[in-house]
Amino acid sequence: MKESLMDVVCCPLDKADLDLDSDERDGSEVLRGTLTCTECGETYPIEDGIPNLLPPDMRDEAAA
Repeated sequence: MKESLMDVVCCPLDKADLDLDSDERDGSEVLRGTLTCTECGETYPIEDGIPNLLPPDMRDEAAA
């Protein structure tokens, strides 16, 4: 996920801004990390450069 996308990405639950915490980067691309909502505190993982912005209940269903 390009860090520049932070300007357009928001929490799917309440449309609030997200804070980025990166664990692994390749230049300006975040390969692994977490997006955290500034309002509700929900977290969304970034794996292999792809943010998973599914709401928590849908993420659980997709993993099953």
